[in-house]
Amino acid sequence: MGRDEKESGFLRDELARDRTLLANERTFLAYLRTAIMLMASGVTVLKVFDGEGEVIALGVATTVVGIVVAVLGYARFQKMRAHIAQRKNHQK
Repeated sequence: MGRDEKESGFLRDELARDRTLLANERTFLAYLRTAIMLMASGVTVLKVFDGEGEVIALGVATTVVGIVVAVLGYARFQKMRAHIAQRKNHQK
């Protein structure tokens, strides 16, 4: 294997790692987008509709689910980022 082939393989691996990192970030942003929409929907239900018990429960539940989705998305993002970094260190 020549020098050019090694450099080409190294570049290909680096680009693949970059694509993986960007995909992880896009996934995290999708989690956040979903969480924000759920929380906004919950707050809207609470503000727009009269204070009936079921409507209040729906608004609060939707808001809480939005918060849970945001936390889970962040946890998944961090876990994958650590996994990617660990694999990078093992391949050196």
